[in-house]
Amino acid sequence: MCGIAGFMGDFDSSLLERMSQRIAHRGPDDADSLWLPEKRLGLTHRRLSIIDLSPLGKQPMWDVTHTVVIVFNGEIYNYRELRERLIADGYAFRSQTDTEVLLNLYMRDGESMLDCLNGIFALAIWDMRRDTLFLARDGVGVHR
Repeated sequence: MCGIAGFMGDFDSSLLERMSQRIAHRGPDDADSLWLPEKRLGLTHRRLSIIDLSPLGKQPMWDVTHTVVIVFNGEIYNYRELRERLIADGYAFRSQTDTEVLLNLYMRDGESMLDCLNGIFALAIWDMRRDTLFLARDGVGVHR
């Protein structure tokens, strides 16, 4: 299971590293962060590589136009079908990840993308076009 964290507001960028360290046990394969001081936004991701083991699955992940970025944790069970529909609609992919499917689905459908998802997830999407942060999680979640 991966891990995501972030903040929006007046914080020092060192907070991102501290957040990442606190969730290090959730993603031993990779870690990276996004710090946009002009937007007062920070996102961090810890990766446990499962679907696409290549570096192309690295997060935070930008769309091909570099206007929307996502951090995501979970698994989208129907991502292959969604990917096929997005390709048919003209969307390009660099990876085999469900993360990139979510990114393109957001580009196409905006927040209504949630209606298409079958899975367990938590995500944060920063949309530079709209200057908005979209946060969502599945309705049930995983409890232990």
